[in-house]
Amino acid sequence: MDTKASNEALKSGKLPEILNSMMDRLNPEAVYFGPGEGGRACTVVFDMQDSSMLPSIAEPLFQELGAKVEIQPVMTREDLEKGLTALRQS
Repeated sequence: MDTKASNEALKSGKLPEILNSMMDRLNPEAVYFGPGEGGRACTVVFDMQDSSMLPSIAEPLFQELGAKVEIQPVMTREDLEKGLTALRQS
């Protein structure tokens, strides 16, 4: 999160509102807060069912906090097995 923008959101009381709204939308499995790249950062682990969710995830963070957002897709063991099975069948 951009330090200046997140400082302003913190002072105005809007930071918890923004983060709670994000967590309500994503229903994350885990959320971790800490320093990152010299500022405030968070890592959110959630199940993104469809890439069309990206705007509703990222835009509030861009607009309200000047955040840098990285989405890194990962798989469960079951997802990997399914993918490897599909690979062998092609």
